[in-house]
Amino acid sequence: MATEKKKRRWRWGDRADGYKLRTINPMNKFMPYIMPQRCDACNTYSDMFDVTKTDKFCREKVRAGKTNFGFLHIMLAAYVRAISQRPGINRFVSGQKIYARKNIQIVMTIKKTLALDSPDTCIKVEFNPDDTVDEIYEKFNAAVVKVQNAPEDKTSFDKLNKVLSLIPGLLCRWTVKVLAFLDYFGLLPKWLTNLSPFHGSMIITSMGSLGIRPIYHHIYNFGNLPVFIAYGGRRSVVSCDRDGKVNTKKYIEMKVVTDERICDGYYYASAFKIIKRHVENPELLDVKPEQVFEDID
Repeated sequence: MATEKKKRRWRWGDRADGYKLRTINPMNKFMPYIMPQRCDACNTYSDMFDVTKTDKFCREKVRAGKTNFGFLHIMLAAYVRAISQRPGINRFVSGQKIYARKNIQIVMTIKKTLALDSPDTCIKVEFNPDDTVDEIYEKFNAAVVKVQNAPEDKTSFDKLNKVLSLIPGLLCRWTVKVLAFLDYFGLLPKWLTNLSPFHGSMIITSMGSLGIRPIYHHIYNFGNLPVFIAYGGRRSVVSCDRDGKVNTKKYIEMKVVTDERICDGYYYASAFKIIKRHVENPELLDVKPEQVFEDID
């Protein structure tokens, strides 16, 4: 059974969106001073998922009444499951300090319709570390439907974006610097970080829906997003097994950009292995994890 999340009391240095890690390795503590900006610390990673079982699983979910259930929901559920087992990938760096995020918030930019002139908007969905794939599906789809049904420029994100766009150029540059200064010290109000697409556990985009292969998308210096995932459409790959038999399988390619300051390469690698195992064996996501691990203090 999954364990209940431990309640932590606020201590000096904590933020509204995360608590400061005080027992982290001294080398990790020093890294944000060597690489003060997120763009200094970008590492890239790519992988391919065999979606033979994944596609079958998605078709079964659609037949069971889950409209539009697809690979995106599997990917989100696999990432949430990885956080439940490797909570270090849910950290972030702000003000040269490393924090453990208090929740799991995943960001995605979407179009209301697939048209060139359709406006972009952002959704941010909060998940629990022990969520099953069905719970992920329900929460994510509810957020998408809410945005798609909202009148143009009427979502909370759109309203905030519109207000900021009305600020004159030089003043807007100053405004962004003030916001970055406040964020450095963890003084941004919680309602603003909850709306911001630059604050969250991870941001994901589907290039497959655009008909192209995934790209290595940069992560932003503003805010605290530590991971950007892009994935493409299905590709047929011909290979030979150990017996020399030719097989054709469908794969989905993934490219990731990470902030290396939050955890080391070995830790990241173990997290990506968990993601791959759950994407290729999605039935594992139908049940809650046996245990949810907490990050260090």
